[in-house]
Amino acid sequence: MANRINRAIELLGQNVAIYYDGPHTGHVLTHAQGCEDAQTWADYINVGMEHGAFDMAGLAEYMRGLVDGGPTRSGHRTPAVIVEAPVNGTDEANVRFNAWQFRQILGRGVHGVLLCQAESAEATRAFVEACRYPHHAAGVDPALPSPLARMQGAGRGVPSATTLLGVGTRGRGSEATAAAIWGISEQDYLARGDTWPLNPQGELLLGVKIESPEGVANCESIIAVPGIGFAEIGPGDLGLSLGYVTVRNDPYPPEMQAARDRILAACRKHKVAFLEACTPANIAARIDEGVRVVAGHRQDTAAIGRAHQKRRMAV
Repeated sequence: MANRINRAIELLGQNVAIYYDGPHTGHVLTHAQGCEDAQTWADYINVGMEHGAFDMAGLAEYMRGLVDGGPTRSGHRTPAVIVEAPVNGTDEANVRFNAWQFRQILGRGVHGVLLCQAESAEATRAFVEACRYPHHAAGVDPALPSPLARMQGAGRGVPSATTLLGVGTRGRGSEATAAAIWGISEQDYLARGDTWPLNPQGELLLGVKIESPEGVANCESIIAVPGIGFAEIGPGDLGLSLGYVTVRNDPYPPEMQAARDRILAACRKHKVAFLEACTPANIAARIDEGVRVVAGHRQDTAAIGRAHQKRRMAV
């Protein structure tokens, strides 16, 4: 039986690689598709809204279908679902102005969000804060004004370091719809709807995609932001910025290999899972190197990787 709501977090907590499926565009978000995908071979489903349609009504129906088609063979109510948000993390202001996207996505009962084109620690911090309720205090700068002081005009304040967070800004109102998908009470959702591993009891998995030269330059401070659970190199967009029209990732060109190794090193330092595309030919080596979130959409890759780690959780 499952020990957590979020199957991806349950596995990452055991230092076991996870595998996802789902297109970056054109995902069919219907109740019928959710019923079918409930029995997926993957550990989580990626829903691409960075380039795909921002379809909240469809996402709500899809999540309901996952529940009706479940539970999974591993005993989880649904597979985990992580949504790529449309907003780019190019700067703090852009993320804060578009924080409504995270509220809408999380309110449908998904299990995580990916911030694309993360380029600074400040933008990443704004992303994490937007996904957290204000009563969760882990990682928040204790020197910030108290709620009472803020009511008296002190303002929210700015954290004293990029490795500290401000107060969460996600508001009450969607806990009823999200809790219904998770199969728990609204009060339980308010307690567990927080970011892991910052909150060990949290069930939300937040990620960042580092896919621009600016993001690579700041990757260490981006990945150090509390509340981030995984990070990845974006070889498609990073390659475009370097003049490569086709995706180059096996092997990477030298400058992209250097960027990839730098991001992986930062993930290791801060105990953040590293996401990378893998194939049957390289999955074992990449797991040994430290890859823990596997792209590629191939069931045979997952089968080899799971056997390599002697995984025990049912598919």
